[in-house]
Amino acid sequence: MSEAITEYRNENTKDIDLLSTIDMVRKMNEEDQIVAKVVGDVAPDIAYAIDMIAKSFLKGGRLFYFGAGTSGRLGILDASECPPTFSVDPSMVQGKIAGGKDALLTAVEGAEDNFDAGKADASVLSERDICVVISASGNPKYLLGVLDKADEIGCATIAVTCNSKGRIAQEAGHVICTEVGPEVIAGSSRLKAGTAQKMVLNMLSTGSMIKIGKTYENFMIDLKAVNEKLKDRAIRIVSQIAEVTNSDALAALLKCNWEIKTAIIMIKMKLEADSARTELRKYGGVLRKLINAESAV
Repeated sequence: MSEAITEYRNENTKDIDLLSTIDMVRKMNEEDQIVAKVVGDVAPDIAYAIDMIAKSFLKGGRLFYFGAGTSGRLGILDASECPPTFSVDPSMVQGKIAGGKDALLTAVEGAEDNFDAGKADASVLSERDICVVISASGNPKYLLGVLDKADEIGCATIAVTCNSKGRIAQEAGHVICTEVGPEVIAGSSRLKAGTAQKMVLNMLSTGSMIKIGKTYENFMIDLKAVNEKLKDRAIRIVSQIAEVTNSDALAALLKCNWEIKTAIIMIKMKLEADSARTELRKYGGVLRKLINAESAV
């Protein structure tokens, strides 16, 4: 097994315990600046993965993140934010962590070394889904179990890792490898590696949702307006896209249970809520397509 780069000693930070607090912060920030460039260098690999995920969504597939420790928590975080942001069912994007729910708050000893547990957790996959395994080192046996099960059922796999020589990079069908170098504190992959993983997962979920029409321009048009902040945002979105006052936007939203796309179509096409919903369904719920078609008439 290849030793992960995250286990190496970082020569730039070997005296970090002797620095003043402000110099410590600056040293950490210097290392963090490496991350964005490295993620940018693998943009083509991220784009390919986004297209894979979007195609799966359009065929009724789901996105699953699997990871251990920090990587597992990051996957669950990204998955949990998709329903409120894009109004998708919680089953559409899911996160699984080695050791189960207990591992979200405390370390579960040996969980990442359990091949059979990974294979069992991956039993939720189908051939239409996308399986993303996340690991800085790329070597947890738990993830190898996940990949083994995914291969058995013909589920497409993506590895998000910081070690090109790790096992998951060798076993997965597609690889996104952000080699950010040794950590500020040797072995603490929640730092640069974790930041890189968070950036990649942000792009995977957001990019695939954009591709299936969950945004209009850069507006969050499928958000669930479940609190005052989000209701205010919904009003502003409808007002700007439909080019009406906030009062008119609010009036439309109140008539359609705060459905942003429905409210916009109600205003732009002068329709009642049910008729607006019908028009949206004709275009698969993609607001851009309906507005373009209406403009072309």
